[in-house]
Amino acid sequence: MTLATAESLTAGLVAAGLGAVPGASAVLLGGVIAYANIVKKNVLGVDGGLLATAGSVDAEVARQMAAGARRVLGADIGVATTGAAGPEPHDGKPVGCVFIAVAAPDHTLVREFSFSGDRAAIRGQACDEALILLARVLADRP
Repeated sequence: MTLATAESLTAGLVAAGLGAVPGASAVLLGGVIAYANIVKKNVLGVDGGLLATAGSVDAEVARQMAAGARRVLGADIGVATTGAAGPEPHDGKPVGCVFIAVAAPDHTLVREFSFSGDRAAIRGQACDEALILLARVLADRP
């Protein structure tokens, strides 16, 4: 199985975590750091209307980001993170609100999290949970 990432608040931490594992080059194809909505829309294919109405901190945005990572990079699995790391709320969502999605060929798993701590702690927790969610999806594969 090959992997690709689409990261907003984690800005590459998930890909870096995957890349730290020896042999990662056999499965990790790459990642898109989609900090700005224009990148989410133009590169990953996230619906612009959804971004305009729901904002970037949203479950459906995370789902579309993960699907976009799969499509753009030609991967079997896409992992996406989006959220409000702080110090201020983002798109009407409180600091610590994070959505993580893992898109597989046959289904997509999306989870909402409410993390606490400073910006670095929230980003670290988001990265950790993205890797845990990825492991869960991979464990469920035949």
